[in-house]
Amino acid sequence: MTVLLRILIWRMIAIFALMLGVIGLLLPIMPTVPFLLVAAWAGGKGWPVLEERLLAHPKYGPQIIAWRQYGVVKRRPKVIAIVMMSGSATMLSFSPVHLALKFGVIAIMTTVAIWLVLRPEEIPHDDPS
Repeated sequence: MTVLLRILIWRMIAIFALMLGVIGLLLPIMPTVPFLLVAAWAGGKGWPVLEERLLAHPKYGPQIIAWRQYGVVKRRPKVIAIVMMSGSATMLSFSPVHLALKFGVIAIMTTVAIWLVLRPEEIPHDDPS
């Protein structure tokens, strides 16, 4: 794989994630920050200028930096994500989907919810920066 093709693939991933993040700004049911995290990650691999712009953004830049350095997820997004997953699990449990698929998807959502709850909500106070 040539360097140019690799850069192009990373840029396409970054653009796709950025577009989903912009859609998330317009639709209240779709998150923004997770897609911006992916866009910054992919941008760091193939589009450093985009990564720098995302990190410098006044609203989303600090959230991206906090995630990268400490795995921080603020409380409000945690609650929203868990409520949305709970609603999805409830709707799924009443759907005519195969029982094994129901249990599998609900188990994955439960695992993600537990992982999310265990993420820190603030940057540690002993951080010198």
